[in-house]
Amino acid sequence: MPVNPRLLAIAVTAALAVSQAHSDEAPHSELSLELNAVQEVEGACRVTFVANNTTGAAIDKAVFETVIFDSTGAVVRLSLFDFRALPEGRPRVRQFDVPGMRCETISQTLINGANTCIVNGAESDICGDGLTLSSRISIKLLG
Repeated sequence: MPVNPRLLAIAVTAALAVSQAHSDEAPHSELSLELNAVQEVEGACRVTFVANNTTGAAIDKAVFETVIFDSTGAVVRLSLFDFRALPEGRPRVRQFDVPGMRCETISQTLINGANTCIVNGAESDICGDGLTLSSRISIKLLG
């Protein structure tokens, strides 16, 4: 069956328009925190996070209120984890020691919200607006 050149031109034009529309969309912007590992260290559980800031802005300081739950689901610790500066587009690893805790007793961790989020020298909502959480290990990361 012969191809109608006019219909082919319309189809190609439509495909190019859709392709251009997709490339013009802003990249998915978020601040992601991944609970990556835990390790026993001298009377504490060291919790390791990988943070990836793709919000489009460098974060000067990010501090998250973090809640630790034991294996029964009881809250055992409420702490402020200071992730410090999180440059845009560059992953950062941050570690926090939870004194008096054995890693095996932690069932889940809750990011209760951003306590501090400074962008360009001023408080910002960017640390909470696009926050995504995940866990690479058996301890759940909630938010």
